Amino acid sequence: MGTVFSFDVRGGQSAAVHAALEDAAAGLRRVDEVFSTYRDDSQISRLARGELTVGECDPEVAEVLELAAKAERVSDGWFSTRYRGRLDPTGIVKGWATERAARRLAEAGAVGVSLNGGGDVQLLGTPGAGRPWRVGVADPLRPGGLAAVVSAAGADELAVATSGTAERGDHIVDPRTGRSAVTDLVSVTVVAPRLTWADCWATAAFAMGSREGLAWLETLPDVEALLITAGDEVRCTGGLAARLG
Repeated sequence: MGTVFSFDVRGGQSAAVHAALEDAAAGLRRVDEVFSTYRDDSQISRLARGELTVGECDPEVAEVLELAAKAERVSDGWFSTRYRGRLDPTGIVKGWATERAARRLAEAGAVGVSLNGGGDVQLLGTPGAGRPWRVGVADPLRPGGLAAVVSAAGADELAVATSGTAERGDHIVDPRTGRSAVTDLVSVTVVAPRLTWADCWATAAFAMGSREGLAWLETLPDVEALLITAGDEVRCTGGLAARLG
Protein backbone atom coordinates (compact mmCIF):
# COMPACT_ATOMS: atom_id res chain seq x y z
CA MET A 1 0.00 0.00 0.00
CA GLY A 2 3.03 2.24 -0.26
CA THR A 3 3.12 3.13 3.42
CA VAL A 4 4.35 1.98 6.84
CA PHE A 5 2.23 0.19 9.45
CA SER A 6 3.16 0.25 13.13
CA PHE A 7 1.67 -1.88 15.91
CA ASP A 8 1.42 -1.08 19.61
CA VAL A 9 -0.13 -4.10 21.33
CA ARG A 10 -0.70 -4.47 25.07
CA GLY A 11 -1.65 -7.48 27.23
CA GLY A 12 -3.10 -10.85 26.36
CA GLN A 13 -1.44 -14.24 26.31
CA SER A 14 1.90 -13.85 24.60
CA ALA A 15 1.73 -16.85 22.26
CA ALA A 16 -1.77 -16.07 21.01
CA VAL A 17 -1.02 -12.38 20.50
CA HIS A 18 2.28 -13.09 18.72
CA ALA A 19 0.51 -15.50 16.39
CA ALA A 20 -2.19 -12.92 15.73
CA LEU A 21 0.46 -10.29 15.05
CA GLU A 22 2.08 -12.50 12.42
CA ASP A 23 -1.35 -13.20 10.94
CA ALA A 24 -2.25 -9.50 10.88
CA ALA A 25 1.01 -8.55 9.17
CA ALA A 26 0.56 -11.31 6.60
CA GLY A 27 -2.99 -10.11 6.02
CA LEU A 28 -1.78 -6.59 5.27
CA ARG A 29 0.74 -7.93 2.77
CA ARG A 30 -2.02 -9.98 1.13
CA VAL A 31 -4.26 -6.90 0.90
CA ASP A 32 -1.48 -5.12 -0.97
CA GLU A 33 -1.15 -8.05 -3.38
CA VAL A 34 -4.90 -8.13 -4.06
CA PHE A 35 -5.77 -4.43 -4.14
CA SER A 36 -2.64 -2.61 -5.33
CA THR A 37 -3.32 -0.49 -8.42
CA TYR A 38 0.45 -0.39 -8.99
CA ARG A 39 0.66 -4.13 -9.59
CA ASP A 40 -0.45 -5.23 -13.03
CA ASP A 41 -1.13 -8.73 -11.71
CA SER A 42 -3.23 -7.70 -8.69
CA GLN A 43 -6.84 -8.80 -8.66
CA ILE A 44 -8.09 -5.21 -8.59
CA SER A 45 -5.97 -4.32 -11.66
CA ARG A 46 -7.20 -7.38 -13.52
CA LEU A 47 -10.78 -6.61 -12.48
CA ALA A 48 -10.41 -3.06 -13.80
CA ARG A 49 -9.19 -4.43 -17.15
CA GLY A 50 -12.11 -6.85 -17.35
CA GLU A 51 -9.93 -9.94 -17.01
CA LEU A 52 -11.73 -11.07 -13.84
CA THR A 53 -15.24 -10.76 -12.47
CA VAL A 54 -15.90 -9.84 -8.85
CA GLY A 55 -17.03 -13.42 -8.26
CA GLU A 56 -13.67 -14.72 -9.46
CA CYS A 57 -11.76 -12.48 -7.01
CA ASP A 58 -11.07 -13.16 -3.33
CA PRO A 59 -14.20 -12.56 -1.19
CA GLU A 60 -12.53 -9.47 0.31
CA VAL A 61 -12.85 -7.70 -3.04
CA ALA A 62 -16.65 -7.92 -2.99
CA GLU A 63 -16.64 -6.88 0.67
CA VAL A 64 -14.56 -3.77 0.00
CA LEU A 65 -16.58 -2.79 -3.07
CA GLU A 66 -19.82 -3.10 -1.09
CA LEU A 67 -18.41 -0.90 1.67
CA ALA A 68 -17.21 1.61 -0.92
CA ALA A 69 -20.66 1.69 -2.51
CA LYS A 70 -22.14 2.51 0.89
CA ALA A 71 -19.58 5.29 1.39
CA GLU A 72 -20.52 6.71 -1.99
CA ARG A 73 -24.22 6.72 -1.07
CA VAL A 74 -23.69 8.30 2.35
CA SER A 75 -21.42 11.00 0.89
CA ASP A 76 -23.76 11.70 -2.04
CA GLY A 77 -21.03 10.73 -4.46
CA TRP A 78 -18.17 12.73 -2.90
CA PHE A 79 -16.43 9.46 -2.08
CA SER A 80 -15.81 7.40 -5.18
CA THR A 81 -13.95 4.26 -6.29
CA ARG A 82 -13.25 5.80 -9.70
CA TYR A 83 -9.90 7.51 -10.20
CA ARG A 84 -9.42 9.19 -13.55
CA GLY A 85 -11.98 6.83 -15.07
CA ARG A 86 -10.49 3.65 -13.63
CA LEU A 87 -11.62 1.40 -10.79
CA ASP A 88 -9.54 2.34 -7.74
CA PRO A 89 -10.85 1.49 -4.25
CA THR A 90 -7.63 2.52 -2.48
CA GLY A 91 -9.51 5.35 -0.77
CA ILE A 92 -11.15 2.77 1.48
CA VAL A 93 -8.73 -0.17 1.40
CA LYS A 94 -6.10 1.18 3.80
CA GLY A 95 -8.59 2.11 6.52
CA TRP A 96 -10.47 -1.16 6.13
CA ALA A 97 -7.29 -3.24 6.19
CA THR A 98 -5.89 -1.41 9.22
CA GLU A 99 -9.12 -1.80 11.17
CA ARG A 100 -9.36 -5.48 10.27
CA ALA A 101 -5.79 -6.15 11.40
CA ALA A 102 -6.36 -4.34 14.70
CA ARG A 103 -9.50 -6.36 15.39
CA ARG A 104 -7.63 -9.57 14.69
CA LEU A 105 -5.27 -8.72 17.56
CA ALA A 106 -8.09 -7.78 19.93
CA GLU A 107 -9.88 -11.05 19.15
CA ALA A 108 -6.67 -12.91 20.08
CA GLY A 109 -6.84 -11.40 23.57
CA ALA A 110 -4.85 -8.17 23.36
CA VAL A 111 -6.09 -5.71 25.98
CA GLY A 112 -5.07 -2.66 23.99
CA VAL A 113 -4.27 -2.17 20.30
CA SER A 114 -3.05 0.89 18.47
CA LEU A 115 -2.46 0.21 14.79
CA ASN A 116 -1.14 3.07 12.68
CA GLY A 117 -1.42 2.70 8.92
CA GLY A 118 0.34 5.59 7.25
CA GLY A 119 -0.86 8.10 9.83
CA ASP A 120 -4.41 6.77 10.16
CA VAL A 121 -4.96 4.99 13.47
CA GLN A 122 -7.37 2.39 14.83
CA LEU A 123 -7.49 2.21 18.64
CA LEU A 124 -9.05 -0.64 20.60
CA GLY A 125 -9.12 -1.13 24.37
CA THR A 126 -6.60 0.75 26.49
CA PRO A 127 -2.80 0.81 26.91
CA GLY A 128 -3.15 0.31 30.66
CA ALA A 129 -5.43 0.72 33.66
CA GLY A 130 -6.82 4.24 33.79
CA ARG A 131 -4.84 5.30 30.73
CA PRO A 132 -6.49 6.12 27.40
CA TRP A 133 -4.87 6.00 24.00
CA ARG A 134 -3.92 9.45 22.70
CA VAL A 135 -3.18 10.40 19.11
CA GLY A 136 -1.47 13.55 17.93
CA VAL A 137 -2.86 15.28 14.84
CA ALA A 138 -0.08 16.78 12.72
CA ASP A 139 -0.31 20.47 11.90
CA PRO A 140 -0.21 20.64 8.08
CA LEU A 141 1.03 24.24 8.10
CA ARG A 142 3.76 23.79 10.71
CA PRO A 143 5.91 20.71 10.03
CA GLY A 144 6.74 18.89 13.25
CA GLY A 145 3.94 20.61 15.17
CA LEU A 146 0.61 19.30 16.42
CA ALA A 147 -2.76 20.79 15.62
CA ALA A 148 -4.51 18.76 18.36
CA VAL A 149 -4.31 15.64 20.50
CA VAL A 150 -7.23 13.21 20.40
CA SER A 151 -8.02 11.11 23.47
CA ALA A 152 -9.86 7.78 23.39
CA ALA A 153 -10.90 8.12 27.06
CA GLY A 154 -14.19 6.35 27.65
CA ALA A 155 -14.24 4.66 24.25
CA ASP A 156 -13.60 0.97 23.65
CA GLU A 157 -12.80 1.75 20.02
CA LEU A 158 -11.81 4.92 18.26
CA ALA A 159 -10.21 5.79 14.95
CA VAL A 160 -8.43 8.90 13.73
CA ALA A 161 -7.95 9.51 10.00
CA THR A 162 -6.56 12.52 8.17
CA SER A 163 -6.79 13.48 4.51
CA GLY A 164 -4.90 16.42 3.09
CA THR A 165 -2.11 17.71 0.91
CA ALA A 166 0.75 18.05 3.41
CA GLU A 167 2.23 14.57 2.93
CA ARG A 168 1.21 13.50 -0.56
CA GLY A 169 0.36 16.71 -2.39
CA ASP A 170 -2.77 17.03 -4.53
CA HIS A 171 -3.84 13.39 -4.60
CA ILE A 172 -7.53 13.71 -3.66
CA VAL A 173 -9.82 13.76 -6.67
CA ASP A 174 -13.04 15.71 -7.13
CA PRO A 175 -15.38 12.94 -8.40
CA ARG A 176 -17.44 15.51 -10.32
CA THR A 177 -14.52 16.54 -12.51
CA GLY A 178 -12.10 13.61 -12.30
CA ARG A 179 -9.33 16.07 -11.50
CA SER A 180 -7.54 17.01 -8.28
CA ALA A 181 -9.91 18.55 -5.74
CA VAL A 182 -9.52 22.32 -5.51
CA THR A 183 -10.74 23.46 -2.09
CA ASP A 184 -9.80 25.87 0.68
CA LEU A 185 -8.64 22.98 2.88
CA VAL A 186 -5.20 21.61 3.65
CA SER A 187 -6.38 18.84 5.97
CA VAL A 188 -9.43 17.10 7.40
CA THR A 189 -9.12 14.86 10.45
CA VAL A 190 -12.08 12.63 11.29
CA VAL A 191 -12.61 10.86 14.63
CA ALA A 192 -15.04 7.94 14.62
CA PRO A 193 -15.30 4.42 16.07
CA ARG A 194 -14.20 2.65 12.88
CA LEU A 195 -11.24 3.52 10.68
CA THR A 196 -12.96 2.12 7.60
CA TRP A 197 -15.44 4.99 7.73
CA ALA A 198 -13.21 7.65 9.28
CA ASP A 199 -10.85 7.31 6.31
CA CYS A 200 -13.69 7.58 3.77
CA TRP A 201 -15.34 10.54 5.47
CA ALA A 202 -12.07 12.48 5.71
CA THR A 203 -11.48 12.03 1.98
CA ALA A 204 -15.02 12.99 1.01
CA ALA A 205 -15.10 16.05 3.29
CA PHE A 206 -11.78 17.30 1.91
CA ALA A 207 -13.15 17.15 -1.63
CA MET A 208 -16.24 19.10 -0.52
CA GLY A 209 -14.34 22.02 0.99
CA SER A 210 -14.56 23.46 4.49
CA ARG A 211 -18.11 24.82 4.52
CA GLU A 212 -19.94 21.95 2.86
CA GLY A 213 -17.63 19.35 4.37
CA LEU A 214 -18.15 20.56 7.93
CA ALA A 215 -21.93 20.78 7.49
CA TRP A 216 -22.02 17.23 6.13
CA LEU A 217 -19.78 15.80 8.85
CA GLU A 218 -22.07 17.31 11.49
CA THR A 219 -24.89 15.09 10.19
CA LEU A 220 -23.00 11.83 10.67
CA PRO A 221 -23.59 9.92 13.93
CA ASP A 222 -20.61 9.33 16.25
CA VAL A 223 -18.33 11.43 14.02
CA GLU A 224 -16.24 14.45 15.00
CA ALA A 225 -13.78 16.34 12.85
CA LEU A 226 -11.10 19.00 12.68
CA LEU A 227 -10.70 20.96 9.44
CA ILE A 228 -7.78 23.30 8.68
CA THR A 229 -7.86 25.72 5.77
CA ALA A 230 -4.98 27.07 3.70
CA GLY A 231 -5.58 30.38 5.46
CA ASP A 232 -4.82 28.74 8.84
CA GLU A 233 -8.45 28.79 9.92
CA VAL A 234 -9.48 25.89 12.17
CA ARG A 235 -13.04 24.59 12.03
CA CYS A 236 -14.43 21.68 13.99
CA THR A 237 -17.62 19.79 14.68
CA GLY A 238 -19.60 20.64 17.79
CA GLY A 239 -18.58 17.64 19.84
CA LEU A 240 -14.88 17.51 19.03
CA ALA A 241 -13.82 19.30 22.22
CA ALA A 242 -14.93 16.29 24.26
CA ARG A 243 -12.39 14.15 22.37
CA LEU A 244 -9.39 16.42 22.86
CA GLY A 245 -6.90 16.05 25.67
